Amino acid sequence: MTDTKKTAQLSLNGETYELPIFSPTAGPDVLDIRKLYAQAGVFTYDPGFTSTASCDSTITYIDGNEGILLHRGYPIDQLAGKSHYLEVCYLLLYGELPTATQLEDFETRVTRHTMVHEQMHNFFRGFRRDAHPMATMVGVVGAMSAFYHDSTDIADPWQREVAAIRLIAKLPTIAAMAYKYSIGQPFVYPRNDLDYAANFLNMCFSVPAENYHVDPILARAMDRIFTLHADHEQNASTSTVRLASSSGANPFACIAAGIACLWGPAHGGANQACLEMLKEIGSVDRIPEFIARAKDKNDPFRLMGFGHRVYKNTDPRAKVLKQSADEVLELLGVEDNPLLQVAKELEQTALNDPYFIEKKLFPNVDFYSGIILEAMGFPTSMFTPIFALSRTVGWISQWKEMIGDPQNKIGRPRQLYLGDTERDYVDIENR
Repeated sequence: MTDTKKTAQLSLNGETYELPIFSPTAGPDVLDIRKLYAQAGVFTYDPGFTSTASCDSTITYIDGNEGILLHRGYPIDQLAGKSHYLEVCYLLLYGELPTATQLEDFETRVTRHTMVHEQMHNFFRGFRRDAHPMATMVGVVGAMSAFYHDSTDIADPWQREVAAIRLIAKLPTIAAMAYKYSIGQPFVYPRNDLDYAANFLNMCFSVPAENYHVDPILARAMDRIFTLHADHEQNASTSTVRLASSSGANPFACIAAGIACLWGPAHGGANQACLEMLKEIGSVDRIPEFIARAKDKNDPFRLMGFGHRVYKNTDPRAKVLKQSADEVLELLGVEDNPLLQVAKELEQTALNDPYFIEKKLFPNVDFYSGIILEAMGFPTSMFTPIFALSRTVGWISQWKEMIGDPQNKIGRPRQLYLGDTERDYVDIENR
């Protein structure tokens, strides 16, 4: 943590307390309140922790007002435009872009770990066929500690490294297996001759009865979706992974906790909500009606996939993914898909409407990722699992950083208690 000589003064009940101020390399200063309870006997109150820094980190920085997202200092649009997912994984895990030799070694290690233990196939069959793929993933990833118990000792740096590689490598396989299981098709084994994104598409869409060719445009679009969702600072699921890991839980349990948190519709389901909105609109001729409803403050309808809770300007990830969306739709066409016709027309309407321009309600990454995944043929139930496998490297990077932090201690948030004060037990016959 950055040392500082700056302090703030807090006056409370006639007493004055000095609070150290830490200055980050980017972003607002942070008040150090760790000794506040011991000195003044008070807690701070911050529901949702929206004004609280729970850790220090060197991985990802976001400035929502300026539309900035940096991974280890590199702008996300540069990484998504010039790099690829596994190179970004290396960057997040180790702090620097790899040399050609380092990248080749890393890609080889990941590729050699993409297969899952054969007995895990039996584990899948314990789920109902109509189980949501996210339910399956939570269970299977949590169970990895039973199959890979040689990489659960978090005190061993080598086991931490092995666990990280295994999770990054096996999550696409597990997600694809969850999908195949849900539609009643046989599992497809990973192929070492395909890159990370192409391998995932092959495991999802190929069948033993015929050859399947992964179009490079689709593989590139998939890789960009992975890259653009790789990490997003201290969001709800990342904070969940950190909180779980603060107890010393094994990495597979911590990532399963992150997947469970991501499953929430307020977090990982945004692109699914966007597609459901497009289904609600239904046809191009109804777009003016829904645009008018979006402008009406008294109407509860909101355009999903436009604007962003974090980014108050533009979502820096959206520009890159728009390019991929255009390429995918040009390749696959939209003529036979009314949903995609609505999406394209809605995009153009919003980009040229003064109301949306003034309020900066531009299409975000969820809008474009939803369009791409729909065009590829994924059901909406697979959108969040794809998000989860993309985010695994971010969770693991944050987990590794936390384990190596000498300030690491078990999470223990405080509360503002508003319940009854002490009262005596009343025997049941007297109640």
